[in-house]
Amino acid sequence: MESVSVTGAGGMKLLDHPLPGVFLLETEPRRDERGFFARCFCRRELARLGVDGEVAQANISHSRIRGTLRGLHYQLPPAAETKIVRCLRGRIHDLVLDLRPDSPTFGRHFAAELAGEDGRALVVPPGCAHGFLTLTDEVLVLYFVSAPYDPERERGVRWNDPAFALSWPFPPVIVSERDRSHPDFDPSWHLAA
Repeated sequence: MESVSVTGAGGMKLLDHPLPGVFLLETEPRRDERGFFARCFCRRELARLGVDGEVAQANISHSRIRGTLRGLHYQLPPAAETKIVRCLRGRIHDLVLDLRPDSPTFGRHFAAELAGEDGRALVVPPGCAHGFLTLTDEVLVLYFVSAPYDPERERGVRWNDPAFALSWPFPPVIVSERDRSHPDFDPSWHLAA
């Protein structure tokens, strides 16, 4: 897909729209002798794409070792959330899995590489699971989310669940016990509100 400016110079460009509600964005930096300045979040620009730009919380994760896998996480309604994910340092293989039962792309996924120096962001809509694999050591990832964390509504899909042919660049080295122990996909648990 050819990149399309959402608002013009200094804003965000749409690089890809692979699944309904999933957007790969890139900042359009203004550069000078000091470095650059770029808008990395704008509710108005996101609204033009139909994205809920409400931010209920912002989270940051630090992963020390290449090959660390986090995810795939999501929340059920009414706590379902939009996530806007940016890699601030290092590189990640970022993945979105469509778990919306009425979606024409249910069960499909999209992955993109995000890096601290590329200014890219991935928009993850409600009803989609999200996870990433670190491609370098010392990775920082920032998430803007539209709903507060609700442990009762939290769900997860295992990175190697046989129900989905998820593509990872290499097997993970570190996976938390919680993420390793997600059950095989079962709609009565994974999708029930």
